[in-house]
Amino acid sequence: MIENPIFWVSAILAVIITGVSKGGFGGLALFAVPLMALTISPIQAASIMLPILILMDWVSGWSYRRHFDKNLVLRLLPAALLGIGIGWALAGFVTDDAVRIIVGVIAIAFPLYSWFGPKAGLAAIKDSRVAAQVAGGLAGFTSFIAHAGGPPFQAYAIPQGLPHRIYAGSAVMFFFIINAVKLVPYAALGQLDMTNLKISALLLPIAPIGVLLGVWMTKRIDGVLFYRIIYGLIFITGLKLLWDAFL
Repeated sequence: MIENPIFWVSAILAVIITGVSKGGFGGLALFAVPLMALTISPIQAASIMLPILILMDWVSGWSYRRHFDKNLVLRLLPAALLGIGIGWALAGFVTDDAVRIIVGVIAIAFPLYSWFGPKAGLAAIKDSRVAAQVAGGLAGFTSFIAHAGGPPFQAYAIPQGLPHRIYAGSAVMFFFIINAVKLVPYAALGQLDMTNLKISALLLPIAPIGVLLGVWMTKRIDGVLFYRIIYGLIFITGLKLLWDAFL
């Protein structure tokens, strides 16, 4: 069991932020692994978060079971499974520092895309099979590495112009499947050991608090300001991970 108190503070914050993401502020789950990776291996951080994400997926999946775009999910899924497979194949050949670099780059790239990327849907993306395959593959790979598949998914799904509830439900169902599939390679790599599962179990009761907090915040807090603060923190965390990896 990890005794570092700083880890437990970062882990509790990571679970709460992930819950807030599931409660209405989508995309913030990206913050969880980079935050925890400041004190432990990013691979272990991802392994601890996976059971927690799956439980949240079950709750969210039930809520959105009738409100998602089946065709969108099916277009992205084959390439996403391939991306998971690539991540699995490379897992035995990368060091913790290499994963820190990947997670750090993702943590920096997502806020930059949110700040400076296209703000409206693009017709070229909407009708492109290639874009669906690229986005699906990247979503699967980055989700395997750091549960960070949100940005590639969003880059393809947002231009589709779906109603908000259908878009949210499609994201929930897509990652419901992706996270369930990831159980197989994570278990095969020995990452779902008793130590990590015990930590997951201890953190699990905090997850509903984050979800309820997210629901409460969506009704009372300016979403634009909140996202700016969180994206700024994600960006700083990414810089710190890159610093640690190269020093």
